[in-house]
Order: sequence, then C-alpha cells, then structure tokens
Amino acid sequence: MNRKDKELRIHFSPGHVQLVEEDVCIPSHRVLVTGATGLLGRAVYKEFQNNGWWVLGTGYRRARPRLLRCDLMDEDAVRALVQDYKPDVIVHCAAERRPDVVERHTEAAVNLNVHATGTLAKEAAGSGVFFLYISTDYVFDGRNPPYGEDDSPNPLNLYGRSKLEGERETLRHCPGAAILRVPVLYGEVENVSESAVTALWVRVQEGATESCTLDHCLQRFPTDVRDVATVCRKLAERGIQDQSIRGIFHYSAKERMTKYEMAVAIAQAFNLPSSHLIPLTEQPASSAVRPVNSQLNCSRLELLGLSVEPRLFKSAITDCLWPFLPDKRWRQTVFH
Repeated sequence: MNRKDKELRIHFSPGHVQLVEEDVCIPSHRVLVTGATGLLGRAVYKEFQNNGWWVLGTGYRRARPRLLRCDLMDEDAVRALVQDYKPDVIVHCAAERRPDVVERHTEAAVNLNVHATGTLAKEAAGSGVFFLYISTDYVFDGRNPPYGEDDSPNPLNLYGRSKLEGERETLRHCPGAAILRVPVLYGEVENVSESAVTALWVRVQEGATESCTLDHCLQRFPTDVRDVATVCRKLAERGIQDQSIRGIFHYSAKERMTKYEMAVAIAQAFNLPSSHLIPLTEQPASSAVRPVNSQLNCSRLELLGLSVEPRLFKSAITDCLWPFLPDKRWRQTVFH
C-alpha cells in the first residue's frame, strides 16, 4: 500500500543534536470519495485516510475545508477532476438516498443517482480507475428474501429504480466496476435526522410527554457506516490488484429489526423508558412504498474474505447518539 522513502529527521538529546535518515511511509494509492460530506462518505473518507491512502473528498452544498466543492452534474468539472487528481479508485457515495424526497424531486434525484453516476463511470473507465458504486437493497421488492447478487431486481419506488439505473449506467460505461448494495445505514451524525435510524432518538425522548406509534411491519437490517467503509476499502485494495473483483456485492448487518424494535433497543441502551412506544403492525403510509423485507445475502464478500463482522446494534447506536444526550459525560460514567 505505502512506499518507503528516506527523510532526514533531527533527533534531540541532552547536549546532543543528531541528523538521522529514517524510513517514512508515503501513500502510494489515491482514492476519490464523492459525497464525502454525507453520512457514509465521511466514514469512507476517514477509513481510507486512516489506512495510508491519499484521499480527496468532494461535496457540493455542504462542502467544507479539506473537501473539494464539485458539481457532479458538470461533466467537464468531473472530467477535469479525475484527470488532474489521477485516482487509483473512485468510491461514489454521493446520492439522493431519501425515498420520499426522490418522489417529490424526481428530476434532481435522477440527475444525481443516474446521470452523474454514468459520467463518473465513463471517466473511471477511460482512466483505468477502479470504480465502486454504492447501491441499495431497495432494488428488490422484498417479497422473497434473502436476495443474492444474481437475483432479479424489482424496485417498488423511484429511489430504488434510480439506484438500479445507476447500477446499469455503471456497468454499461465501466464493465470492470464493482457495485456494493447496502441496507439502511446509521453512524456518527451531525444531527439525528441525518439517518432514519438515529432520527428515532427524538421519538425515544418523547417518553415524558406523549406516546407515539412506530412501524412494526417493515423488516430492516440497520448497518453501521464504519463497517461499510471498511468493506469499501477492502474491495478497493483487492480490486486494484485483481480484475475478478467486479460486478455486484452485498453487505449488511445481520440483526433484523423494525423501526419499533430499533427505538426500543435505543431506549434500553440509554436506560430510558420505552413504554410510550407503540408498535404499528400495518404498513405505514408514505409517498414511497418500501419493501417489507429486502434482506441481502452477503456470501460473495464472505467467500472472498472481504467482509467484516458487523457491529452489534445496541453498542454501535450508543456510539452514535451519546453526544446528543443533555449530559455528554454519560458515556464515561456508564461505561468506565
């Protein structure tokens, strides 16, 4: 991964200064992470950075210092970015991933989820870059789980259709690309509404004031973005050396939970009451129809040694939500 180089370092000791030539590690591989301001993109950026890669992250509306502001709809800008940075790998995390938003703002979502993906895939293929596209379990209808990589997709909503079209654009322009389908994600958030999982924190905290109903029909497999990021890095490291690492892969946590069960688990993790949470056993009304159970079969990654054991929900969600407690010292007092 890293190449060794020589660097002169100054060593100080009492009454003595010495110049010493030392080996230093210099990253030899570059990765471009799109959507590096988002929930998954931040974790992917950090994972590669912590493992000896040069990392360039892009954002758009939320771009900040150390990240490049880039409009992925601008084909010329994308082309210039890839040609100037010369990455070995592109991990394409940027997407409109909120199904109800896709239903309301379809054109903008399709532009990002489909057209921008095609542009990036085209540039990756032309530059010999390993391209990794992040997709979703929502490409399946949820009627016959678990789903393997070769099972026929049948998305129920526009979000799922847009991500499936993104997959097809990826493989059409860049046949050597990899696609990683993942379920609902959670992780370190800037605000709790950033993930459908951490958004349940608000409902859990309503205990003292009012009861609330939560879906207890749709089966989900909430997955920590840190685990997904590790899988992305492993795919990238293998993919730049092995041309058989291509096509579709699945990664998911193993705990099956409804929103109601997630909320109860969150309450238990923080020793909070859950009696105000009421399970709703009929499918909730929303603008985007969700699959009942789109469980992913992840055996391909496991057989290749590219998977990671998923974090357990109760401990991982605690990592994410403790900063939003009124008393942020809670974590230290309870766990240490």
